Amino acid sequence: MVIGSFVAADYAVFALMLLVSAAIGVYYAIVGRGQSSSREFLMGGQSMTAVPVALSLTASFMSAITVLATPAEVYRYGASYGLFSLSYVLVVVVSSEVFLPVFYRLGITSTYEYLEIRFNRATRLLGTVMFIVQTILYTGIVIYAPALALNQVTGMDLWGAVISTGVVCTFYCAMGGLKAVVWTDVFQVGIMVAGFLSVIIRAVVLQGGVSNILNHAEFGGRLNFWDFDASPLRRHTFWTITFGGTFVWTSIYGINQAQVQRYISCKSMTHAKMSLYINLLGLWVILLCSVFAGLCLYSVYKHCDPWTAGMVSAPDQLMPYMVMDILRDYPGLPGLFVAAAYSGTLSTVSSSVNALAAVTIEDLIKPYTHMSEKNLSWTSKGLSFLYGALCIGMAGIASLMGSLLQAAISIFGIIGGPLLGLFSLGILCPYANGGLAGLLSGLVMSLWVGIGAQFYPPLPEQSRPLGLTTHGCNFTTAADAFNWTASPTEPGLYTTVLQQNTAERPFLADNWYSLSYLYFSPIGTLTTLAVGLVVSLLSGTLSQMVVLLLTILHVAMRRAGKLDLTKNRENKLGNNNPGFCNVHELDFTKSSLPT
Repeated sequence: MVIGSFVAADYAVFALMLLVSAAIGVYYAIVGRGQSSSREFLMGGQSMTAVPVALSLTASFMSAITVLATPAEVYRYGASYGLFSLSYVLVVVVSSEVFLPVFYRLGITSTYEYLEIRFNRATRLLGTVMFIVQTILYTGIVIYAPALALNQVTGMDLWGAVISTGVVCTFYCAMGGLKAVVWTDVFQVGIMVAGFLSVIIRAVVLQGGVSNILNHAEFGGRLNFWDFDASPLRRHTFWTITFGGTFVWTSIYGINQAQVQRYISCKSMTHAKMSLYINLLGLWVILLCSVFAGLCLYSVYKHCDPWTAGMVSAPDQLMPYMVMDILRDYPGLPGLFVAAAYSGTLSTVSSSVNALAAVTIEDLIKPYTHMSEKNLSWTSKGLSFLYGALCIGMAGIASLMGSLLQAAISIFGIIGGPLLGLFSLGILCPYANGGLAGLLSGLVMSLWVGIGAQFYPPLPEQSRPLGLTTHGCNFTTAADAFNWTASPTEPGLYTTVLQQNTAERPFLADNWYSLSYLYFSPIGTLTTLAVGLVVSLLSGTLSQMVVLLLTILHVAMRRAGKLDLTKNRENKLGNNNPGFCNVHELDFTKSSLPT
């Protein structure tokens, strides 16, 4: 239900954000006229510095999903979502110290080139196709999310907003290439923080201070950070977020083309690593803002839940609803918040479109054609327009996915998990050659649990949404002619699930399919690693198998303190085994061999 409409100041703020974003694209299109190669268009000529790349990394996946869905998640499930701050630390360290050096030193444009170098062309093609599918699905969600916000707060046509979002970001991405994408991200991350702060400051003033908001959250059970329940069926606990979340976000920052393409565009590896660590600060700021905004949401509506009362049709509409409720008397601020949601979308979509064009050029066109660099550059721009149109179309599917946050993370878990396992197998296990078998096995496993979870959603006792009430909704707002009643007008998702006949649910529904959606990624990753290693052992030569097993045994025993080859070296305990000496066996004469 539309509870307000934009005034001139709101439209002015919103239009200014769009104009500045488009202007950055035009500027870099003019400045970069001399750049005739596809690599310069897609990689920025590898001349970027750490700070703008760091802010671009922050903006790329801190999208409208973060602006709209994360506060709603905290409102319904509590602030345990803030534990992702711990996951981010592990993600940045692993990405900068394990994956970044490999990609940067290879000097590749597409991360999937590594797969052909390390395994074979079939593995590279399968990885590329999986990335394209994953990115188009995810981008459809982040286009739909701010359009939903606009539709909620202003009554603007939903699909008109979807198309305008896609057109603007596709325009500046196709015009200015990676440099335009990075610098618009820098501008847009500032807009995102400003939008959050406008809502948070107003809510703090209304509720009488930060301490009151935290007291309301504690009384309502929202400060549930330290839930150490080890059950994998629980939606959010300390373990699901820190363990599962680390896998999900490593698949984004460690190997995802949209992120890797940014930090390998830096002018040195030092700048590339710095960009990841500076990005960590940006991630913490955005996470803090989104989690506290969710606590503000609960504090304002603790006695009257708009979703249960039927005032909004989906939880993801709660934040824009509160914006129009508490900021309607401040012209321009609702426009700033919607601009923040739009900024998140523009940054993510432009990053995704640029990455899709890069992998298509490098993995699907260059190996099979002999186009000139000039033609490849024009093809890159054409592909940017094509993928922009595809992502707009996928927004229609996003409208059917329910919870936007869970849908987005599930996509990265189901497809990104096996890809993370494949890259980890190649980089961490130098003797492994079973990448393709491992990738297919991991994909099957993650699709099995992910699709099953869509057909058999977890029951409320496993997901455990926190209590909400409508007992304070009996009032009438004269200005908008609202008459809220205490009885819900629309049942929630979990009410519907609770009414299912549990006797009809198969055994796997309450066990395998009810796993936390954050475990989809670890399942795919670990399955890929395990199958890849087993296939490698079965298909490798005897010497490779022996070396691999001895290496694993040696590392394991040294960590356990049971094996130290340097201890008591001065004590002669026997002759050396020639099979483990650095001398070829043919160099031994018959008389020199031990008898």
